[in-house]
Amino acid sequence: MEIILLQDIQNLGSKDDLVTVKDGYGRNFLIPKKMAIVATESAKKVLAENIKQRAHKEAKLKDEALAIAEKLQGKQVVIATKTSATGKIFGSVNTIQLAEAINKKGFEIDRKQIKIAEDSIKEIGKYTAKIKLHKEVVVDFDFEVITEE
Repeated sequence: MEIILLQDIQNLGSKDDLVTVKDGYGRNFLIPKKMAIVATESAKKVLAENIKQRAHKEAKLKDEALAIAEKLQGKQVVIATKTSATGKIFGSVNTIQLAEAINKKGFEIDRKQIKIAEDSIKEIGKYTAKIKLHKEVVVDFDFEVITEE
């Protein structure tokens, strides 16, 4: 029996895949639980159109991410924080503070898109973070942590 998956199913396939399963598994489990639909000719046409539209939207999102990545290249952010006399930070600098500093520069970056190489930054200095704008677009972003005056 040919079916179209409506969601990701482990060891079978991902959403919108056209797969062949045994009749009982499809008719008694997947279809009643709304995990799949029967792959009729009309359902296949709808699937093809959905995939085509999704590919167009993905291309548009990727182009927007590339434009933002180009603007981010060469930009640097300075984060001022309270430190001891030896240069140790009271607490640490994390993605929340970095996201706020980047957003002040006019970008809309969520803290969840940022990955700092070190687990936590506890000293002043220059660091690099990776910003994931799209699943295929990742930007290296330099920032500096200085002593607050």
